[in-house]
Amino acid sequence: MNKYLNKILNGLIQIHILHHAQKTPIYGSWMISELKRHGYHISPGTLYPLLHKMEKENLLAKRVEIVEGKKRIYYSITRQGENLLKELRGKVKELFHEII
Repeated sequence: MNKYLNKILNGLIQIHILHHAQKTPIYGSWMISELKRHGYHISPGTLYPLLHKMEKENLLAKRVEIVEGKKRIYYSITRQGENLLKELRGKVKELFHEII
């Protein structure tokens, strides 16, 4: 059961990442805090590979900045990510209305 729950939650987290990356560039520790605010407790060891995967799939683009002497990677949504998010919003909305 947990395997399926984790798989579904992983997809929802990716949609949430795209949503925020569309609004403004995000970085990992901020995203962990944002997800925690919604009740998702995701470790850096889970989030960062997910961000890297989304970048590799051209859903996110990264930019490196030095903040207070430390390297921080910001992720922004790509055109492909925006197209996917638009499609996913419609599908999630339709399913949400059906199951709720």
